[in-house]
Amino acid sequence: QVQLVESGGGLVQPGGSLRLSCAASGRSFSFRNMGWYHQTPGKQRDLVARITSGGQTNYADSVKGRFTISRDNAKNTVYLQMNSLRPEDTAVYYCNAEPTVSRGVRYLDSWGQGTQVTVSS
Repeated sequence: QVQLVESGGGLVQPGGSLRLSCAASGRSFSFRNMGWYHQTPGKQRDLVARITSGGQTNYADSVKGRFTISRDNAKNTVYLQMNSLRPEDTAVYYCNAEPTVSRGVRYLDSWGQGTQVTVSS
């Protein structure tokens, strides 16, 4: 299985930028589809961006053109570059490794502990 550790959150002014990182342990990272989700109190966790093992990406409409997801398989890390941040981007951001089966081995849905992003002046 994989353990995920997010970093890079913090307080930023509107219009600013942050880059989140998610470091993965284990040997399954390269063939896992990865995603970033965000969650605010009392609301469900929503997908922000996703990248497949082959590098295909998709984004929530609210972040298209502002956020970029990428991955470095050599470093077992997935990134979320967030530009032109808005107050409504404030949330806890979670990294996710999607479940999959490879060579008869089942890999479970995995989540990091989350990192807080606050956009405020």
